[in-house]
Amino acid sequence: MLRVATLATVSVLALSPQVLFAQSNSSRPSSGAASLPPVVVAAPEARRRVAAPERRQTRRATQAARTSRPQPQRSVGVVVENPRGAVQGYVAGHSMAGTKTNTPIMETPQSLSVIGSEQIRDQKPGKFDEILRYTPGVVAGTFGADTRNDWFLIRGFKSEDVGLFLDGLQLFYTSYASWKLQPFNLERVEVLRGPSAVLYGGSSPSGIVNAVSKTPPVAPIRYLETGVNNFGNAYLGFDFGGPVATAPGNGQLFYRVVGQVQNGGTQVDFTPNNNYFIAPSLTWKPDADTTFTVLASASKLETRSENFLPYIGTVVDAPFGRIPTRLFTSDPHVDSFKREQEMLGYQLERNLSDDVTFRQNARFAHVDVTLSTLFGLGYVGGDPATASLARGNFLTRGVANQGNLDSQLEYRFNTGILRHTALFGLDLKHYRIDDRQEFTIGAPSLNLLNPIYAPTAAFTGAFNPDTTLSQKQLGFYAQDQIKLDRFTLVLSGRNDWVATNNDNHIGASQSREDSKFSGRAGLIYNFDSGLAPYVSYATSYNPVVTLTSALQLALPETGQQTEVGVKFQPNGFNGHFGIALFDLKRQNVLTTDPSSLPPRQMQNGEWTSRGIELEAVANPLPGLKLVGAFTSYDLFVSKDANPALIGKVPTATPQTLTSGWVDYTFQSGPLTGFGLGGGVRYIGGSFADDVNTKPVPSVVLGDATIHYEWQNWRAALNVINVADTVYVANCSSANACFYGDRRRATASLSYKW
Repeated sequence: MLRVATLATVSVLALSPQVLFAQSNSSRPSSGAASLPPVVVAAPEARRRVAAPERRQTRRATQAARTSRPQPQRSVGVVVENPRGAVQGYVAGHSMAGTKTNTPIMETPQSLSVIGSEQIRDQKPGKFDEILRYTPGVVAGTFGADTRNDWFLIRGFKSEDVGLFLDGLQLFYTSYASWKLQPFNLERVEVLRGPSAVLYGGSSPSGIVNAVSKTPPVAPIRYLETGVNNFGNAYLGFDFGGPVATAPGNGQLFYRVVGQVQNGGTQVDFTPNNNYFIAPSLTWKPDADTTFTVLASASKLETRSENFLPYIGTVVDAPFGRIPTRLFTSDPHVDSFKREQEMLGYQLERNLSDDVTFRQNARFAHVDVTLSTLFGLGYVGGDPATASLARGNFLTRGVANQGNLDSQLEYRFNTGILRHTALFGLDLKHYRIDDRQEFTIGAPSLNLLNPIYAPTAAFTGAFNPDTTLSQKQLGFYAQDQIKLDRFTLVLSGRNDWVATNNDNHIGASQSREDSKFSGRAGLIYNFDSGLAPYVSYATSYNPVVTLTSALQLALPETGQQTEVGVKFQPNGFNGHFGIALFDLKRQNVLTTDPSSLPPRQMQNGEWTSRGIELEAVANPLPGLKLVGAFTSYDLFVSKDANPALIGKVPTATPQTLTSGWVDYTFQSGPLTGFGLGGGVRYIGGSFADDVNTKPVPSVVLGDATIHYEWQNWRAALNVINVADTVYVANCSSANACFYGDRRRATASLSYKW
């Protein structure tokens, strides 16, 4: 039944763009000048219409007459913000992440942070997860200086595998077939904390990170940037776009091409970070009510795997001292990590009337990842005095395809004194991965004091596992945002039907079908003073696509959260503040099984995360921008088959985070255009073992920037870890510790015209 329903739904929805365009061409007059960016959800009273029929104007006047008194204005200035576009300074006012509608952040009863392109530019992240370093509730770069992937925790839970979204559509991954996003190609990054499955389907109960791509602009963009860091890693990036001339009556056409070439070394010997990508996009506006944007991208990454180092010799001294951070512990003759990734999708928005808007977002994504490595298994014989690292030979290839289709209908209406924004959606996902792995013990050991890289052949035996995993998910969701005076009540519900299949190439195949309801209720009240207290409750459902260490299909994860908080935006102040308290539970948690080689996963009960988050973001003065965050939570195992683990903190999970960043650019005088900034990050301690006997200490890190803008030029120097502090970012076990980033200084020069 699920397959039949899915195919039928896809057949109908696949025709939606053609049907809507046909309606557009037959019933809508063309417009000469319409505004971009694309896919902007505008309220009926703010949207400019072309020759609106008289009956529609009459209906709007009647509705306005019976609408309750207007809400107090919270925004500063008159710029209308695109919830999928650029952010003015560091302060975003609107986002679609929390409701899938154009909603002010101050009216969203859930924790939400937005990092705009200005903040990304000022802080100069080396890779995607570094964008999140100054965000409350998020631990970014949990595997330190590793350049292969992006890793992050939200509210203490691993989230990069099921919590990463691009333009509102999930980029799920399992095994080693991970995705890579490019900071240079992003307009903003939104962090929605707390369960969000009610709108997005299977995802992390702790929240999601939604990256928003750059899309074609109205005004021409011509931008070049180049730079190099102290490890000799250099790059050249470009961003070109603008309008394309079209014949009268054919609407408006806009384009954009963003790309970057990057090549060079890293802080670890023999480990390059060679990354190439290109992202073209095209927007067509046949009339004032229709926007259709096509987005494509292709990228390639060549690097090597990060060291798996023992706890003794990194966190604490070994008899010989500490292992150098630059030491490469694999074999450069065999070690290789390659990723090739392509995506193609579209965003359609069609205003069917003043009160009804249809949207459809779709994407097909393909990724091919190959990893060959020798990774550390601890000291030979378990004796650190040998200074000899035992290693295993590991080879994997993961080829994954993912298709997403999300169709939404938004209906704005009144019932008496209540104003409604209703949303109905149908969400289709299909994921498939060909996953092959193999591992052998007994590779040549490596002397950590005198490393000799004798050529070692890559693994050539039989794969285990060797399987094709697939999952089909169909979700129907409905939501109503109900406004009564200054109250906003958000009610959301969703049901998912999921079919998961394991086509095992060397053993018995397995399949399972699941169905689950997710819900959310949130209430927020906006006082005239700018204070907005809120409360919310949400449930979460995540159908897992992976095999456990017993080579069985994993059970779906579930989660529940209660959150209360206060948002504050002082009148006349360009900024806002927030505080949130939450109680979050996650069941059927996937964790690393220490008894399996290579490391695989098991489901061992329930984790609980209870904590508090504080956030401040502001543009208090011309040229001055700042962000601040504080997070503290009590994270522990609340249920487990092993009683000794109950009450313990999961490994590699700091429980206290504090950060602050400020940037100032002189607006007048002889220093006009000159700016400087800096930030401090505190990452609390964690543990390297399940029973919490091996602590990993906390660390304080400083970042800085200095920049100068003159006419169309901008020169900048960004430094992370200014003090060059040597620290361990993560120990997922006593034999798997990872150093954090050493001092990295990046000089850049850009020109726009």
